[in-house]
Amino acid sequence: MRFLLFFLFISPFLASAQNENKVYLDHIQSVRLFPLGTEVYGQLDSPVVPLGGGRPLVLLFDDIAYDPEHYSAKLIHCDANWEKSQLRDNDFLTVFNEFNILEYAYSMNTRFPYINYRFEVPNVTKSGNYILKVYRGRDESEVVLTKRFMVYENLFTVGAAVVPPTETEKRLQSQQINAIVNYSKGEVMDPANQVKLVIRQNQRWDNAKIMKKPTFLNESSNIMRFESFDGENTFMAGNEFRFVDLRFIRATGVNIADIQVQKDRIDAMATIDEPRIRESYSQYLDLNGQYIVFTNDRPSGNPEIESEYILTTFNLSIPKTDQPVYLLGSMTNWGKSEQSEMVWNDEFKVYQSTMLLKQGWYDYQYAYKNSDGEFDTLPFEGSHFETENEYEVLVYFRNLGSRYDQLVGYVYLQPNRRRL
Repeated sequence: MRFLLFFLFISPFLASAQNENKVYLDHIQSVRLFPLGTEVYGQLDSPVVPLGGGRPLVLLFDDIAYDPEHYSAKLIHCDANWEKSQLRDNDFLTVFNEFNILEYAYSMNTRFPYINYRFEVPNVTKSGNYILKVYRGRDESEVVLTKRFMVYENLFTVGAAVVPPTETEKRLQSQQINAIVNYSKGEVMDPANQVKLVIRQNQRWDNAKIMKKPTFLNESSNIMRFESFDGENTFMAGNEFRFVDLRFIRATGVNIADIQVQKDRIDAMATIDEPRIRESYSQYLDLNGQYIVFTNDRPSGNPEIESEYILTTFNLSIPKTDQPVYLLGSMTNWGKSEQSEMVWNDEFKVYQSTMLLKQGWYDYQYAYKNSDGEFDTLPFEGSHFETENEYEVLVYFRNLGSRYDQLVGYVYLQPNRRRL
């Protein structure tokens, strides 16, 4: 009975901890998971790697409590729906599934001290969805953070393209992603039920499209087409992201109205933003909602331990409304962090949100949340077919009798690429 009560107590927590990107402690900041590269812009790459090769994934995060902790990491294999799969640890790992995070460094000459942790994700033997879970000590119930990543194998041949939407009324605001899958290399008996296709925009999961059924299936040639005519594979194109440049503390970066450097802290005030719904489309470089950590104050140093933390206030000038206003972007975990909901400032008549941000470049947009819990940026940002976005197409396959979903195809699309 005691074991049963314990299981019932921890199960809901573990379920929520193991299926999404989330940081559970306020003193854990600047969490990033990306394929290891040689350039600073590698931080922008999606955490997707091929099975058995390619760049390893690296996890970076800061602990501003400035008290060295023993952190451990564990991998959790998930199905296509991000629920824990039936695989055992030794089915996808050749080593014991608990790893010590031993690599860390103290910040150097920063007003806000912190410890930067680094962990290289071990190789796995199975493709699919994974959760990287970090916890304190060896107690898995003390979860610090969870991050999603994917490992794919090129078993199916996948093609995809961004095309004008088939729905005429949305042609100027939307982007449609059509995909074709050739499954001739797999043992597919029931393609309509064994294959699932997922499309996501700008590395977001909250508005990802799940295509469970193809619009065209030719079993004789092993071809599946996903070319919906009802908008199932259509995304609002949105607008280029707003941004703040926090790479400087001795000068105001782009879209920073004021910066105050004090002995023990740095405060920055972003320029006041206004809705862009009535503005024409304007092309410029952005990071598609992501952010990079970098400092221009110490260009030859290590930005991970020499970048300052800055209390940054964002401002949106609109009339007060009963609808909550949200700040969207990777820096707020796409609206899931506490700081994403903005607060009305009655003195200045603006909505504000203040966040502790490490020096770098940060993309963001504003949104309302509708009754379905989905974010709507249209009232603030507008939407234009010409907008440069990035898309990922992921193809999952469950073999008959298998205990897990393989990620058998992956395509990355970035039409009109104009990244920094």
